[in-house]
Amino acid sequence: MALREELQKTRLTPAVSDSFSPEQKIEIFKSLFRGRTDIFANRWQNQQGRSGYSVACNNEWVKGICNKPRIKCLDCNHRQFSKLTDKIIYRHLAGQQVVGLYPLLHDNTCYLLAADFDKGSWQDEVKAVSRACTEYGVHHAVEISRSGNGAHLWIFFDNKVPANEARLLGFGLLDKAMEIYPNLLFDSYDRLFPNQDILPEGGFGNLIALPLQREARQAGNSFFVDAELNVIEDQWQHLSQISPSVKQIRSFLCIAVNFLINGRKDYANFCRELRLVSSVAGRKSPPASLI
Repeated sequence: MALREELQKTRLTPAVSDSFSPEQKIEIFKSLFRGRTDIFANRWQNQQGRSGYSVACNNEWVKGICNKPRIKCLDCNHRQFSKLTDKIIYRHLAGQQVVGLYPLLHDNTCYLLAADFDKGSWQDEVKAVSRACTEYGVHHAVEISRSGNGAHLWIFFDNKVPANEARLLGFGLLDKAMEIYPNLLFDSYDRLFPNQDILPEGGFGNLIALPLQREARQAGNSFFVDAELNVIEDQWQHLSQISPSVKQIRSFLCIAVNFLINGRKDYANFCRELRLVSSVAGRKSPPASLI
């Protein structure tokens, strides 16, 4: 508790950017945080303080139509799921609601990958994975989570990627981070989003809370930080300069797949081949606005 309070004392809330109009901010946001647009989730909290997320429905709590909680949404014949529109994104950024994104698409692909770190030594461990990303030229962004006691590391793709390949990328980067920092336990690592390779029958896959929600930002959370977890002054300028990529990630994945097929006995070869891919790519240090 003392550590968390100390972090929040030293963490400054980023200033509101005047560089972009609200419409431009929404376009930047949509270009990176892409998932299903036919559905999204709303965060709720009851009077007892219990909270969670549920799929947004146009008929939710409509008298004579909605029979929650007696009938679950997935079993309801009157369900009419709400779409993720520009208006909903604006409301999220403005603090009028908290939106959860479903990153796994109908065809088992995704536009992004996020790694969730929660509690424990999350600061050191998310920095370790960030360093692994930088070493292999994987552009990414680190967000302090809504709770302020964890982080999300986001990787963005310029086109749809099979979810199983995206997740292999995540596991490969985690392995690389463990190699760089063998003394870290990585017990703060919780999961990847998407959390499934294949969309579950009758379900939507796991959701992830979208960043930059105004109420969370005012509490000193849900904003982006640099490689040392310092607040980035202009959040929107930072996001606008992120370049989603697939080309080099494909090379990384080819090696990662071979590694997983052959087993951990070939780990040394795996690491050596990764270093070869990095040197061939001739990567440069990312600009200061990127992590």
